[in-house]
Amino acid sequence: MKTLEFGSPIQLQTERLRLRQWRLRDYTVFAQMNADPEVMRYFPSALTREESDAMAERIQSLIIAKGWGLWAVERIEDERFVGFVGLHEPTHDFSFSPCVEIGWRLSRDTWGQGYATEAANVVVEFAFEQLKLDKLMSFTPKLNTRSMAVMERIGMHNTHQDFDHPALAQDDELLHHALYCITREQWQAL
Repeated sequence: MKTLEFGSPIQLQTERLRLRQWRLRDYTVFAQMNADPEVMRYFPSALTREESDAMAERIQSLIIAKGWGLWAVERIEDERFVGFVGLHEPTHDFSFSPCVEIGWRLSRDTWGQGYATEAANVVVEFAFEQLKLDKLMSFTPKLNTRSMAVMERIGMHNTHQDFDHPALAQDDELLHHALYCITREQWQAL
């Protein structure tokens, strides 16, 4: 794992991917992703261009403030922005708060190529080796089996402490969430 830290946001790199600070040119592709019903299937709704841009700006600001966050992911071979993978501190009051969550969202045409797992692995390494975190959490609606598969591929374990997401209505099909975790000790044992 490469970690670049010269008074600017940290960048991570894998064999095929670069995780970096967001650029204005990423916003259009990000808005297309956030408008794609399949990409947004396990989120409350698709986002408008304005909502998507506001989200990208918040993510970018958090990276500026901390040096890390939900990094923009680009393929090294063509420098194409394909989504985000990274770390976030949830603002909702969960039973497992405070915590650092690992998450991802990638363009649908890049699914099935191992990008989420590849990028998430380098993020987990960064979280434990550089940030010295004790554990990482991840959660998703129980219907989102693809995301849970990524969690398992990066060594996370289902805690079997399912919960109802506080931002969702009681009759929302996405209400019930699975909670995954990996500790530094579990990661070191892999």
